[in-house]
Amino acid sequence: ALKVKAARWSESAHRFLKLCAESGNVEACYTLGMIRFYCLRDTPGGASLMAKAAMASHGAALHSLAVIQFNGSGGTRQDKEVRAGVALCARAASLGYIDAMRELGHCLQDGYGVVKNVSEGRRFLFEANAREAADALGASHDKTPLHLKFCLHYQLRRQSRNANESTLKNTGQQKRVGCGYWFEDHRICKLIQSRGSSLLSDFGCNVPAADIHNVNRFLVDWFTLHPPSNGLSLCSYTDCGRPETRRHEFR
Repeated sequence: ALKVKAARWSESAHRFLKLCAESGNVEACYTLGMIRFYCLRDTPGGASLMAKAAMASHGAALHSLAVIQFNGSGGTRQDKEVRAGVALCARAASLGYIDAMRELGHCLQDGYGVVKNVSEGRRFLFEANAREAADALGASHDKTPLHLKFCLHYQLRRQSRNANESTLKNTGQQKRVGCGYWFEDHRICKLIQSRGSSLLSDFGCNVPAADIHNVNRFLVDWFTLHPPSNGLSLCSYTDCGRPETRRHEFR
């Protein structure tokens, strides 16, 4: 894990990470790749290191390269490669990387860079939310993933249900729906309905914000100390930390 803080970044820290990356440490390849690409403005060197990590099936590296392809980062608007971004997201999603699963779900729902498939897109979004909530519960030592999926499935069914279908009544009482029992006042339902990170929720199931990756924390701290110049903006998601590499890149 990256221990050095943005405020204490130095050439010696750079050399150490470079040695780790050259020795085959995949996390170091991804970490230094992100720092070079976004902080040090070495887009070819940063992308090369991230690609090295991606070739070793590093989920975050695959997703980061997908973001670069979606935005055409480091180039012009004409350099966007949406289909390549979708392919990278699909690979990261197959490894269980939650952000990539969510990205791929939205692409499938909208037909963005891939043949539109709403049902498959919703499946990926549901799976991403289930994994996200499971991670949140795991952090609090909860051991009931089956109930978690039931509650998330209930949320999804409640939103997609037609108005003329029967709705769950009698809060706190169990009711047979399909092959499962759903509990509207179950403590896990209360958790996913509680206030949390709505950005990482697609079906109204809010969960506490997940811990951000050390690299993203580094980016946030770096650009707090060194704000982007020339009218460039930061990603609107405050825990991302990525800056634009050209004006209006994120629009």
